[in-house]
Amino acid sequence: MRKRDIVLSISQDTGIKQVVVKEVVQKTFDTILKALKEGNRIELRNFGVFQVKKRKKRVGRNPKTGEVIPVPERYTVVFKPGLEMKNITK
Repeated sequence: MRKRDIVLSISQDTGIKQVVVKEVVQKTFDTILKALKEGNRIELRNFGVFQVKKRKKRVGRNPKTGEVIPVPERYTVVFKPGLEMKNITK
């Protein structure tokens, strides 16, 4: 499912114009991204939690050559599904 599909579904369910729904959906995504960039945790009840975690530096290996490559520490976004999502995916 793409963002366009989400917008279309919400528009059809609510009767609100697609242009307005698209703005709201985009603003929601922008707000989530801004919060994650600032290092905040985003908790959406029954849906899940987004948060930024730091991955430690480690030693990797090139699968073709077998060469050892140092991988620096970095930040990544992780998602932990909420109870409702866990129940749906069972």
